[in-house]
Amino acid sequence: MNHLSLIIKREYLNKVRNKSFIIMTFLTPLIMVGIFTLVAYLSNLNSNDVREISILDESGLFTNSFEDTSSLKYTFVSGQSLNEAKKDSEESNNYGLLYIPKVDDIQELAEATVFFSEDSPSLGVMDDIEDIIRDEANKIRLSQANIDINKIEELRIRVDTKLETFEGEKTSKLGSGLKLAFGGLAGYILFMFIIIYGNMIMRSVIEEKTSRIIEVIVSSVKPVKLLLGKIFGTSLAGITQFLVWVILIGVLMTVVPLILGIDVSSVQTPQQEALTQAGGGDINNIMRDVLIEFNNLPILNLVIMFIFFFIGGYLLYASLYAAIGAAVDSETDTQQFMLPILMPLILAVYVGFFTVIDNPHGTVSQIFSYIPFTSPVVMLMRIPFGVPIWQQILSVVILFATFMGTVWFAAKIYRVGILMYGKKPTYKELFKWLKY
Repeated sequence: MNHLSLIIKREYLNKVRNKSFIIMTFLTPLIMVGIFTLVAYLSNLNSNDVREISILDESGLFTNSFEDTSSLKYTFVSGQSLNEAKKDSEESNNYGLLYIPKVDDIQELAEATVFFSEDSPSLGVMDDIEDIIRDEANKIRLSQANIDINKIEELRIRVDTKLETFEGEKTSKLGSGLKLAFGGLAGYILFMFIIIYGNMIMRSVIEEKTSRIIEVIVSSVKPVKLLLGKIFGTSLAGITQFLVWVILIGVLMTVVPLILGIDVSSVQTPQQEALTQAGGGDINNIMRDVLIEFNNLPILNLVIMFIFFFIGGYLLYASLYAAIGAAVDSETDTQQFMLPILMPLILAVYVGFFTVIDNPHGTVSQIFSYIPFTSPVVMLMRIPFGVPIWQQILSVVILFATFMGTVWFAAKIYRVGILMYGKKPTYKELFKWLKY
């Protein structure tokens, strides 16, 4: 085992001392924070941009219906024809002109109203305008039918169904979305980590093989120890880089907005505005509900299982990446072997986002949370919805048992492949190598 620790140390130091590794370790957080800061800055500029809309209301029914907002300003024009109003609006560089003609029947407004603009207007702006016209037109039509509008509002029932488990635990639709977000984030992080650092191991093996360094190393170290050393060493380097990213991003996200004077909290996207409206217009209540649901999440369980599935899933795929690197002479030759490795990962993501969200405890979700090549992603996405501990333990045991078998399989290929040159192996030849 002394050789194994030396190989792990060698691989780790080679990775962390590499110039490209150091550059990307510090450059990646700068790029990510820079993009976020740019988006926040542009959002602030956009939020300060007030759009002016002229309204030519020939019907005279909507004079008091349109109210200015922080981003929209309505100006009624009168005593002008449609062509004159269009010309004035265009010369004033207004956002657009809303034309409401005079009609005999209020129902005709659905087809007769026109919005004129230089370019295609925002869908959000058009939805707001259509909502205002529709609500007012409906009120007018009800009044014409001698129906008391206030009475209808009093009789209207608004349903807010409470969610609760059979054990008495209260949940909510917001909580379900939060659970999906946490599970999806955990699965996505693992997915990206496997791809990024799996390729790093594969390239490392190819470089040592083509430089013939591997021939010297393998003369004094067993191939299986060399394989495990490369996997563990690269894994530690990857974890080190990931931790540096988390720390730097946290620091930069705090310092950069303060230096540039950008108020990140004031940035409100259309999705956030819709969420505010859905929650009754009080963002504080929504944030309070989010914090309550966050406290109800099995955070400790999720963190512990994330570590286990993170380690097991990465080691499982890393051994396969190392075997591919040993079997080929260049990175271009790896394409024929990459698809069988990537397909289970892609399948796991699709199952997670399209099946777990619909039925986290269904048959399909449970089956794929036990299959070792998909369980790291699928099970992590299921855990926030409440998975029995015995199922989680069983999935972890199957995952690590499969990893041991995969290491044996990869070591067989690795032992032969690292000394093979000048020939592209086929699946048939790889199967023969397992018998050696």
